[in-house]
Amino acid sequence: MTGTDINAAPLRGDTIARNAGFALAAQIVTATLTAGLTVFLVRSLSTSAYGLFALALAVGSLVLQPADLGISQSTARFIAERRSSRDAVAGVLADALRLKLVAGAVISGALFALAGPIADAYGETGLAWPIRGIAIAVFAQGLMTLWGTAFVALQRVSLNLRIVASESLAETGGTVALVLLGTGATGAAFGRAIGYGCGAAIAVVLIARLVGRRGLRVLGAGEGNVRRIAGYAGALMIVDGAFTAFAQVDALIIGAYLSAASVGLFQAPYRLTSVLAYPGLALGTAVAPRLSPARGQADVGALRRSLRYLIVLQAAIVAGVLVWAEPIIALALGGGHTESAHVLRALAPYIFAAGFAPVLTLGVNYLGEARRRVPIAIATVLINVGIDLLLIPRIGIVGGAIGTDVAFSLYVAAHLWIANDMLVIGLRSLVPTVLRSALGAAVAAAVLLALGTSDINAGEWVAGAVLAPAAFATAVLATGEFSRAELKTARGAIGARLGRRRSGDGG
Repeated sequence: MTGTDINAAPLRGDTIARNAGFALAAQIVTATLTAGLTVFLVRSLSTSAYGLFALALAVGSLVLQPADLGISQSTARFIAERRSSRDAVAGVLADALRLKLVAGAVISGALFALAGPIADAYGETGLAWPIRGIAIAVFAQGLMTLWGTAFVALQRVSLNLRIVASESLAETGGTVALVLLGTGATGAAFGRAIGYGCGAAIAVVLIARLVGRRGLRVLGAGEGNVRRIAGYAGALMIVDGAFTAFAQVDALIIGAYLSAASVGLFQAPYRLTSVLAYPGLALGTAVAPRLSPARGQADVGALRRSLRYLIVLQAAIVAGVLVWAEPIIALALGGGHTESAHVLRALAPYIFAAGFAPVLTLGVNYLGEARRRVPIAIATVLINVGIDLLLIPRIGIVGGAIGTDVAFSLYVAAHLWIANDMLVIGLRSLVPTVLRSALGAAVAAAVLLALGTSDINAGEWVAGAVLAPAAFATAVLATGEFSRAELKTARGAIGARLGRRRSGDGG
């Protein structure tokens, strides 16, 4: 086959199950290392030092999306539409990289330069260098995100797993080493920069192997995709920027009204909840590209099944969070974080809704309907800010959790409406799943309540981890949520996979 033939050849993607599996594996790696790193930082840094790091993260997150300008997700949409041609994909990537380098350099450079004034504005002189470390991380994270979303659009999530795992391992190792050397919040910030720098470097190698060096070319004439990418990126930039503001506005308002220590007490449980949305992100990563108009008929059945499975899973998770918030916080963060347990429990509605957000928001993006998301995203931020300003001065950091719950629930509901408007999902068919899952959650919660809600010993932890999921599953299955055919198919898939593993081991 000639070089021209190779460049014109389609880029084959993996199946939904395989992509979802790799996406979930990536999230498990990230979740494990993020949770471990969070616990390490909370225990190794003082409350004030961890608060400085959390505040620097919040400031960095506010500029992360402006540094991206919506380019990554816009690029992913056009890659999904052109994945039948390796040459076309390389052209899209090259033009996107040009845009990305300019935007990232300007925004990250500005944040680095303004670190001192920002620290002075908060009255925290120790905040300047953590912000500078985060500024470097923002630039590297932007590049890694661009290439990672490209792998998702090409339905090659296995490659994204490699860069995510590399980044997480490098960030964990770098952060631990720097903090143990006594660098405090500054070391934690520069450890994050090390991680994303390594992730971006690995992504460069993988992109070159997959589509060729043309996909990395930034000099010379463009490939004719800049205007198209930038046009769709405009709406995504507003949406992503608003969502980033939503995610960080609680910390910023808490820091302004209360203290850096209060920011740490809120952000620690809030960051831990991110791991609970990983199954939804895995399904969204696998399903959303299949909703692209270029594919012909969207796979509505896969979307409907994803929502159904997530209802069941998130209900089980929420049951554990509501009843065992105090033991979870005590185990993860140690003593002295009682108020963090109240935050975690108050975030239960957010945790439930967060499971659906990736599937719905990514799906709407690939449908080419990002502009319809703009007013929703802006309204979400305004609602969160309004509730925070009303409640945080009166009831403290739990007020931030309530604002997050209300605003995010409306955000997810609005995206569900858009998806149903475009694809006719059949939402009524999901109502029985909601009711059955609620029953299962109640049964699981009763089991955990019987074991206690504080001072849980090792035996009770094991009993709860085994009995509560078993009770939930029994209740859901008893109501007929899953048919015999579905269970038979699941058993067959598990058996086939185990058989392949045994065969491989035998070889």
